[in-house]
Amino acid sequence: MLAAYAVHVEHSRGRRYPEPPHPYRNDFQRDRDRVIHARAFRRLEAKTQVFTRRYSDHFRNRLTHTLEVSQVSRTIAGALDLNVDLTEALALVHDIGHPPFGHAGEKALNAAMREHGFIFDHNLHALRIVEDFEQRYAAFRGLNLTFEVREGIIKHSHDYDAKQHPGLAEYLLDQRPPLEAQLIDLTDEIAYNTADLDDGYEAHLLSLDQIREGIPMFERFYKEVEHLYSDAPAKLKFNEALKRVLNLFVDDLITNTRARLNQAKIHTLEDVRNHSQRLAAFSPAIEADRRQNKDFLYQNLYYSPSLAGEKDDAERVVNDLFAFWMAHPETLPHNYQQKAKEDSLPRVVCDYIAGMTDNFIFEQHEKHCGRV
Repeated sequence: MLAAYAVHVEHSRGRRYPEPPHPYRNDFQRDRDRVIHARAFRRLEAKTQVFTRRYSDHFRNRLTHTLEVSQVSRTIAGALDLNVDLTEALALVHDIGHPPFGHAGEKALNAAMREHGFIFDHNLHALRIVEDFEQRYAAFRGLNLTFEVREGIIKHSHDYDAKQHPGLAEYLLDQRPPLEAQLIDLTDEIAYNTADLDDGYEAHLLSLDQIREGIPMFERFYKEVEHLYSDAPAKLKFNEALKRVLNLFVDDLITNTRARLNQAKIHTLEDVRNHSQRLAAFSPAIEADRRQNKDFLYQNLYYSPSLAGEKDDAERVVNDLFAFWMAHPETLPHNYQQKAKEDSLPRVVCDYIAGMTDNFIFEQHEKHCGRV
């Protein structure tokens, strides 16, 4: 049974191109499946999350991170009586617009676009992917996803100004997104705030003492684990403590969101959409812990000198290729040359680069610009 404030698939605003119903899958389940079968989704397997494969094949990539976000999101949506099918579709599609090299690639691509009066935004790019770039059906371009999934792609983590983005007017920019979409930004944080600690520890870029000193919530749980499993190997004690950190984030998000819904007297989806602020949230105490955890990762991992060289290489590769194709558009693949006749060249070059995997962009750089 779904809550009255959940998105009910039978009340969906539908698809841009109407399709007959499927005999045994609802529309949000079909959207989930279309995302999973998309080429852009498969390419996430070869896009950096934080660590390249130079460190290990065990570390998260953009695809495995996405799957972890999906698992956490389904759990929380189910506990809140939200639409799990819609939530899962949104979790699976939330990072589909990311370029190669993680945030370093996004930063470089955005900087290159700004030189030509544009921006790169991975949410907006994700919408372009599902609306236009994916070509799997004879009847229409794109994946023809439901309005609710397309809206969630745009609004799950950012509130866009209708005046600055008139092309997004259909997505109700003056209203809050449904709770299913609101969850995704928070479950994304839960997933990477814990997973990046795990990978950083495995990579020996973060020490156990460093983590215990820098993240008080982890230290509280580690002391508990030491008491329970005094003879266990250090890595298993670490795993047990980190599992408790993740569980606390999940429990708090469920409990606090439910309390906020009750306090605000939310009864319907329209109540959610018209509320003055987003309703999915951590409690103040856990929000402070989340910020402390995230600050620790930025200070000690993401900006680590050990990763600086790879980030510099990533930015240089993106910048070199962007400049090369701006100067030599005739070397772009034929379909992108055709697109350049209808759209601006910077946007077309950006679209081409953003779709690349880490491996492919290195191959293109060596081909056109020489070795890094």
